[in-house]
Amino acid sequence: MSYLKKRLRSFGFAFAGIIAFVRSEPHALLHFIATIIVVAAGCYFHVTAMQWIALLMVIGMVWITEMLNTVLEKVMDHVAPDYHPRVKWIKDVAAGAVLIAAIIALAVGAIIFIPLIIGHEICI
Repeated sequence: MSYLKKRLRSFGFAFAGIIAFVRSEPHALLHFIATIIVVAAGCYFHVTAMQWIALLMVIGMVWITEMLNTVLEKVMDHVAPDYHPRVKWIKDVAAGAVLIAAIIALAVGAIIFIPLIIGHEICI
């Protein structure tokens, strides 16, 4: 198999993973809906290039942390199906990473969209 075909095949696996994640995880649907709403709002309010960069960075951060959290939870459930305090700690810390990403994304969204919604700049 040629190098190019191998790379294209790898992209296929990656897209299959994204689709599997969205189909199987309830939080993924929430992130998908939130992403659509934010992108639609960005288009509606004609956000600047820098605002798009900030929005895309935090959207990506939330998606990545949620996907890694899900993978970590699945691996830990497989490795240690019974309750174990260390496994609980690992899962809690991973969930905390998602929460931090979501809070930062919410703050960035508020900084960008509140002035556009109310019609004036906010001095931060």
